[in-house]
Amino acid sequence: MSSPLFGRQTTWLCASVILGLSACSQEQQQAENAAPPEVEVHMAEMTTSPIEISVPGRLEAYRQAEVRARVAGIVTERLYQEGQEVKKGTPLFLINPELLTAARDQAAGTLASAEANHRNALDKLERYRDLASDHSVSERDYQAAVSEELQAKAQVLTAKAQLDKAKLDLGYAKVTSPIDGRTRRAMVTEGALVGLDSPTPLTTVEQIDPIYVNFSQPASEVMALQRAIKSGKMKGVARDSIAVKLVFPDGSEYAHAGKLFFSDIAVDSSTDTVAMRALFSNPDRELLPGGYVQVQLKQAENPATVLVPRDALIRTAESSSVMIADEQDQVQALPVTAPTMLNGQWVITSGLKGGERIIVTNPAMMAPGTKVKVLEASSSGTQP
Repeated sequence: MSSPLFGRQTTWLCASVILGLSACSQEQQQAENAAPPEVEVHMAEMTTSPIEISVPGRLEAYRQAEVRARVAGIVTERLYQEGQEVKKGTPLFLINPELLTAARDQAAGTLASAEANHRNALDKLERYRDLASDHSVSERDYQAAVSEELQAKAQVLTAKAQLDKAKLDLGYAKVTSPIDGRTRRAMVTEGALVGLDSPTPLTTVEQIDPIYVNFSQPASEVMALQRAIKSGKMKGVARDSIAVKLVFPDGSEYAHAGKLFFSDIAVDSSTDTVAMRALFSNPDRELLPGGYVQVQLKQAENPATVLVPRDALIRTAESSSVMIADEQDQVQALPVTAPTMLNGQWVITSGLKGGERIIVTNPAMMAPGTKVKVLEASSSGTQP
């Protein structure tokens, strides 16, 4: 039979062991909590980045010609299919040629009569010239014969001009395309009366290969970029080497790159923008006039930028910043300027000098002054 004293000692011993184990566990947990968090960092490196803009643009035909009647008459036939590709000179409409044919024949008869009168006047002048030499006719009659011949000659020239015009009018009865391109819908039908004073064109022909895209940029941005290039902060890009890209509303990119074709030298006072135009090849007629696209182009290069991974930047409505690990492995917050992204990375234009260790492991959860353990350092141009 055990004594009560032995039982109390045993109970006390067990309690001491449990308390000791609990204290060790708490100390171990505190030690683990006190250990600095491990973070991955990327080394910031200065690099040259393109200065690109992305603005909306509108497509416009390279050439557009309104097809109009050059003579008055009734449209008797449409000679093309709407939407057809045509060459310059392809017949499109036919205007009734009967009256024009009659006018040509009448002009031809007038010319024949004028030529006959001229021959008679010329024959009379030659006879009077011989008679005037021996004074068989008076000088007055001779000068009258000279005048008659000149008048008859003038009538011949007038009749020839009228015949040429009548032939042109007859030719204009067949309305042709003034340029190569694609025809649009007909604005008139057979039986319509058309003429030189008609406000409505017969149709429109558009050349869409190549094709223009018109866009504009705020004048303040254009002037700021010009000042930066002039001061040496930015490197300019030759116009011939500026590649322009098109992005469709669904986010897909047009297969062919274009070239900057025109940049206005004046500012539009109504919009405070500078008008620009690019030229694209359109062999498959994928681009249609009037369509809206997004225009992307590189205007210059900034030699003093830093690329940081997307998740390393902390953005708010008021500012942008990155968390770095300083020389004492403590977290510091640096305000930066990050206007654009390039290949999935933020382009930092100010706030970093290169050599900083940028934290990429949950930077938004790090508080400035926190001690951290840096695991590795790699180039900022590499995604984590």
